[in-house]
Amino acid sequence: MKTGSTGSRAGEGGKRGRQKRMPRAVRERQMLDAAVRTFGQRGYRAASMDEIAELAGVSKPLVYLYLNSKEDLFTACIRREAAALTQAVRSAVNPDAPADQQLWDGLRAFFEHTALHPDAWAVLHSQARTVGEPFAAEVNAARAEIVAFVTALIGAAARAAHRDPSLPDREVAGLAHALVGAAESLAGWANTEPSVPAKEAAATLMNFAWAGLGDLMEGRPWSPPA
Repeated sequence: MKTGSTGSRAGEGGKRGRQKRMPRAVRERQMLDAAVRTFGQRGYRAASMDEIAELAGVSKPLVYLYLNSKEDLFTACIRREAAALTQAVRSAVNPDAPADQQLWDGLRAFFEHTALHPDAWAVLHSQARTVGEPFAAEVNAARAEIVAFVTALIGAAARAAHRDPSLPDREVAGLAHALVGAAESLAGWANTEPSVPAKEAAATLMNFAWAGLGDLMEGRPWSPPA
């Protein structure tokens, strides 16, 4: 009986040990969450792998085992957060809605996401752009995807509005770059002003942009004085 009880207890202990093992994806998510928070609040250079490991509740060797190096960890953070932001904007836009509704839904999703994830936005907007070229290239690739999405949105709406298939792609792309740049700048400002809700920031940019875009949709582009 004693032998059987001991064996049973050993089996239960082994089961408890197995239950403590997390799937790799879950463990990596914990590490990335801790890394984004640390990089976002302290900056890439000031952040240490020790504090990231401590915040994630794992050992530093385990962080290196999963994510190789500080550079690889930071790159993984950039890619994850950029993908999450892009997906938030894309999923909020109904392609069958009117042009102004599409733009409004996209802007609101953008500002809501950056407000809810300030550390992630700091990584993308501040840290990755200033630390070094490999990281800046990662952010620029993600930004290019959003610009392409906005370019298609503006171009399709403008051409449909005044039935002009010859509207230059370069003009539309320039508008998209200007709009995305304004959104990035405004989000950086709004995240330092706790009294500015995401919806208000989106409305500010919508009012600023749509006055011009609305005329473009109606075939009334502004021209410089002669």
